[in-house]
Amino acid sequence: MDQKDSSSVVIDRGKSSWSDLWTKEDYWAIWLGFFLLAVAAFFVNGGKADLIAKRDAQSAIMAAEAQKAPFKTIEWYEAQAAKGKVGGQNLGPVKKIIDNLKTPAKWHANPLDALLITEGRAEQLNQRTPPPDKEGNPRPFASIAEWNKSVKAAEAAALEAAKAAQMAAASVSFQDTNLNAQAEEKISAWQKAQKATATAGKSLTKPFNRIPSLIILGLALGVLTTIGAIFMGFNPRRFFLAFLCIYGLCVVANVLGKQDWMSHYGMNAEIWSIVLGMLIANFIGTPQLLKDGAQVEYFIKTGLVLLGADVLIHKLMAIGIPGIFVAWVVTPIVLICTYIFGQKILKIESKELNIVISSDMSVCGTSAAIAAASACRAKKEELTLSLGLSMAFTACMMIAMPALIKLLGLDPVLGGAWIGGTVDSTGAVAAAGAALGDKGLKVAATVKMIQNVLIGVTAFFIALYWTTKVDVKHGERVGLMEIWHRFPKFVLGFLAVSIIFSIISKSVGADVAPLLMDNGVNKVSGPLRGWFFTLAFIAIGLTTNFRELGKYFKGGKPIILYVCGQSFNILLTILMAWLMFKMVFPEISASI
Repeated sequence: MDQKDSSSVVIDRGKSSWSDLWTKEDYWAIWLGFFLLAVAAFFVNGGKADLIAKRDAQSAIMAAEAQKAPFKTIEWYEAQAAKGKVGGQNLGPVKKIIDNLKTPAKWHANPLDALLITEGRAEQLNQRTPPPDKEGNPRPFASIAEWNKSVKAAEAAALEAAKAAQMAAASVSFQDTNLNAQAEEKISAWQKAQKATATAGKSLTKPFNRIPSLIILGLALGVLTTIGAIFMGFNPRRFFLAFLCIYGLCVVANVLGKQDWMSHYGMNAEIWSIVLGMLIANFIGTPQLLKDGAQVEYFIKTGLVLLGADVLIHKLMAIGIPGIFVAWVVTPIVLICTYIFGQKILKIESKELNIVISSDMSVCGTSAAIAAASACRAKKEELTLSLGLSMAFTACMMIAMPALIKLLGLDPVLGGAWIGGTVDSTGAVAAAGAALGDKGLKVAATVKMIQNVLIGVTAFFIALYWTTKVDVKHGERVGLMEIWHRFPKFVLGFLAVSIIFSIISKSVGADVAPLLMDNGVNKVSGPLRGWFFTLAFIAIGLTTNFRELGKYFKGGKPIILYVCGQSFNILLTILMAWLMFKMVFPEISASI
């Protein structure tokens, strides 16, 4: 088998040719990403007519109920709930795919609970004491099972009371103001009881067995990635076996990352993936078989192509110009200033390490780091160091930022914009934004998606700068083909997916797009992206040498660079967010 050099993220400096389309991992990441998205879109679109019919039926009920009574009736709320469940993710084939993409479940004391829960084990777990409420107060129930039974009984009683009050109001054709008010009050109480039941239900353990689906997923991804590996010159048998071993480590990392307190404090599957890989590489030694399958770029670039399905133009416009200013003005300023600071003040020897850390911290974490590393041909150890710093600080910021925002008394819109512009990982942004409520989550996620668009722009300008300024010899002229050769092609796949799905989303209309995209294709692409990222981080760990990594920590400069750059990012982002959302466009902030 042709063994590839693992010293840099991109190592082939030969001339580009048409054969690159089927022999380079950049292009195979695009083809694999396109194929997976096409399969998801095919099954979702197949049920489009049924989804629209179901949605329209519930909308008709809601419209009729709105005409019937001067308040929202029980039937109106039931139709609203049913309408909210309409989406591509509930179509038979799509649901089956999603079920097979599930990661191991959360667990408390026994790691086997992440993979398999029998009925007896579920009953045992449900005898545990319920978790405290949002204020940290203990709940007055002996067990989770008792808590669920109590809230379900309360919901049933509240529904009966609401029905009786609504019938009383209907008996006089809703002409009695007092009866209408009583019915509205009882229905509101029923809605609160429903929310209490939903909260309790999240803690209730149900029987499941994820072992078969994990095996199916591993084999399916192994076959798909091996097809590309064959064209790239790898031995298919060795690559497939190596992939299955790496996938097994990936499952272990997911199990560790789903432990209660580890998950709470940000020790997720991605972090454990790098840790597991590095422990094997440096204390046992990475077997040659695993090295054959540890293709970092192949996995991470496929995940980034899949990310394009979630970066849609109409989502980016959801909070308008203020969000664009926060993401697209602050980010390049922070990136450039951090890079100059690293070169002029800290005197970091490796310009590649400097730009990768600057891109990681200022743009959007690991995704931007991979693109930047490809564009400047950074070494794997430099990329690993950047990813490690990013994940460590992201875990801290995911918890600290919401707490700081609440301490300062900032409103959810301003706080969400601050989180979206500073916290690196998209998943961490969602978790931190959710702590501020639905409005904070919406703003944080949208700002981060707007920022994600800069992945391609950043990669292009880094490739341009490195080709014309850093790597070029004195007096040498650089042609466009050299810039094209340096540019990471998978970014084109990311942008193409974003544009294609944005056009599709626009063409089907704002009312149908969520059924097919947000609650359809993205329910498949999101979990797939997570698996590919975790596979890539395992591969990064397996190919990282502590001794090689250690020399980049010289003088603690990378940490100083990250801390100073992120501090500047935090201050500049909150200033821009306050200026845009509160001073220049307060009406947009009020309308969110």
